[in-house]
Amino acid sequence: MTAESPAWPSIARLREVTQPPAIRGRRNAEHWTGDLYMRRISPYLTRVLLRAGLSANAVTALMIVTGSASGFALLLPGLWGAVLAVLLTQLQMLWDACDGEVARWRGTSSPLGVFLDRVGHYLTEALIPLGLGVRAAGGLGLPGGYGWTTLGALLAVVIVLNKSLNDMVHVARAAAGLSRAGDDEATTAPRALGLARLRRLARFVPFHRLYHSIELSLIILAAALVDVVVGDLLGTRVLLAALIPASLLAVAGHFLAIVTSSRLRG
Repeated sequence: MTAESPAWPSIARLREVTQPPAIRGRRNAEHWTGDLYMRRISPYLTRVLLRAGLSANAVTALMIVTGSASGFALLLPGLWGAVLAVLLTQLQMLWDACDGEVARWRGTSSPLGVFLDRVGHYLTEALIPLGLGVRAAGGLGLPGGYGWTTLGALLAVVIVLNKSLNDMVHVARAAAGLSRAGDDEATTAPRALGLARLRRLARFVPFHRLYHSIELSLIILAAALVDVVVGDLLGTRVLLAALIPASLLAVAGHFLAIVTSSRLRG
């Protein structure tokens, strides 16, 4: 079997086919880890997955399981649960890069694949704050922690709502018989001057990105380190309490940015 066979292509050829400029240059869909390191290492794993005969949807299923496991990892007390969650979210994003590459190499991209991808991200980013709430409560077996678990559930709802707003735009445009909205600055920028300035400011203080699985697991790990230093759950509880108002502000700003932009106009 040669290095250029369909089942074992060269890395250069894989990059050419599976990482075209349209993918690497996406404004919102590519996570910062993609440019930094995921897209550098993903072709090596993608080549192994192709050789193993896995379909793109099978790789997406691995992403769903791994991402979901990151939320359950937070149920493990102490520092190691947070460390495991970080490792699992990193692996989740690697699977997420590979499933699209497998689909593009084989020409098997489909609505089902897009649907499964959305399920994976929504599920992961809901389970992580739920796990954070349980950690802040001191675990599942301790009484009196309902306040913290309720805050974790509230955070999960707000994160899912914020994430769904972009999908709601596509649903609204499709229901109105319009084509998919562009992802360029002219389309997504708020027309209100004040909101446009706040949006530019958010690029320098991107707190709205804290609710992605990667960033959220990393700050949970930082809070777990504080817990170890102080000897209680202070870091985790302060983090959860701080994330609630910040998430509400993020979803309100996201909503206003959408309705004042050109995304919902023909």
